[in-house]
Amino acid sequence: MKKPFEWDEYSDQPAQLKDRVFKTKMRKREFFSFFKTFLISLFVFPISIIAMPYIRRKHVASKSFFSMGVDYQRESIESLKLLDELGVERILVRLKLWELDTIPELKEFLKKNKKRKVILKILQDREHIKDLELLERDLRAIFASLDRLVDIYEIGSTINRAKWGFFSVDEYNRFYKVAYDLKKCEFKHIKLIGSGVIDFEFHFLAHTLFNFFNYKYDGVASLLYVDRRGAPENTQLGFNLSDKIAWLSTMVWLSLKSKHALHITEANWPISNTAPYAPTSEFECVSEKLYAEYMLRYHLLAFASQQVDSLSWHQLIAAGYGLVDNREGLRKREAFEVYRFMVDNLKDAQFLRLDIKRGYYIFQCLVENKLLQIHWSLKDTTLKNEEYFSVYSMTGLAIQDKTLNIGSSPLYIYINDSV
Repeated sequence: MKKPFEWDEYSDQPAQLKDRVFKTKMRKREFFSFFKTFLISLFVFPISIIAMPYIRRKHVASKSFFSMGVDYQRESIESLKLLDELGVERILVRLKLWELDTIPELKEFLKKNKKRKVILKILQDREHIKDLELLERDLRAIFASLDRLVDIYEIGSTINRAKWGFFSVDEYNRFYKVAYDLKKCEFKHIKLIGSGVIDFEFHFLAHTLFNFFNYKYDGVASLLYVDRRGAPENTQLGFNLSDKIAWLSTMVWLSLKSKHALHITEANWPISNTAPYAPTSEFECVSEKLYAEYMLRYHLLAFASQQVDSLSWHQLIAAGYGLVDNREGLRKREAFEVYRFMVDNLKDAQFLRLDIKRGYYIFQCLVENKLLQIHWSLKDTTLKNEEYFSVYSMTGLAIQDKTLNIGSSPLYIYINDSV
C-alpha cells in the first residue's frame, strides 16, 4: 500500500484519505461510472422493493451460518484454541494483496483449520486496482498456493469507500472480472463472491449486480453494518436490519449475475473507551454489555431471515471491536460467552418463525426436537416463568426466578416436553 494510502494498524483498516485534491480529481475522472450507478439504481430500486414480499425464504444450514473473522497473524495459536472453544465451523480470514509474502504463514494457519470452512477475503490496494496484469499474476499465485484450503474467495472489500482504493463501481467491476476470468480458464472449481459494498448504500450494490460486464458471482458479499443506528432493530430511512436484508436478498435473486447466495462478511459494533482501536468515533461506540446484546440480536434477526447463508463476526481478537480484548494480555469480553452459547444452542437448530408484536420479539426453532424460544423486548416487560420452562441468560446461566424480566438481553427459553 503506497501513499497517499496508509494502513491503520489500530483499527485494521485504511486511514482516512487526507489528500482532498487527489480524491476530487479521481472522482471527477470516474463521473461516467457514478452516472451509471445513479441510472441503474433508479431502475432497480422500485422493481426490487415491489418484489420484496414475493421472494421466498430458503433453508439456511445453521452449521455454516455462524462464521468468525480471525487474523492469522494475531495470536494465531491462541486463536485456534478460542475457535475450538466457540465451536464455529466457518471462519473468515483476510489477506492483503500488498503482503503476499505472508502466504506461507496463512497456508499453515489454514491447514490447522481444515475442519472448518474458510472464506478468504482478498483486500485490494490502489496498485492492484490500476495494474490489472499485476492483479492477475498475484491472484493466480493465491489461488494456486491455497488450492483446496479455501471454500470461498471474497474478491475485494468495502468498494464504496475511497480510502480502500476504489473510486467507482466500474473500477471494481474490472477488478472482479480479472478474478472471474482466472476462475473460468484455470480454476474452475473455486467459488468467488463479490460486490463488497459496506453499509446501507445499495445504489452501489445495484451497479455491481446489474451491468454489462461479462462475469458472474457464486454469491454476493455484503458488509452490512448498522452500528451507526444503534440497535439492530433501529431504522434508517424506514428500514431496519431485517428490511435491509430482505431488500439486499431480493436484488441478489433478481440479478442474473449471481447465484442465490448471500454472505454478510463483516458486522460489529465499536466499543467505548477503546480509542484509537475503535474504527469509528466515540459517538458511535457502545458499552461491552450493549455490544454483546446487539451482537446476539443481529445474529438472530439475520438467521430468522433465512436469506443469509453465512454471517461473519468481525472479529475474534480486536481491542476496539472484537470478542477478545488484546491490549493487556487476552481478555474475553462478555460477548465471547454470548457468542459461544448462541453457537452451542443454534448450530444444529431448525428455524421455525420469528414473531414480533409491539417491540416484543420471539425467535422460535427446534433443537434436537425440542422447542426453543428466544425472547427479547425493546421495552422492559415481564413474563411468568412457567413450570415447563427451562430458562437461560444470554451467557448460559440458568434462571429460576418466578418472574422473568424481558428486555434488551435475550433469554433462551426451552419448552419442556410435558407441556
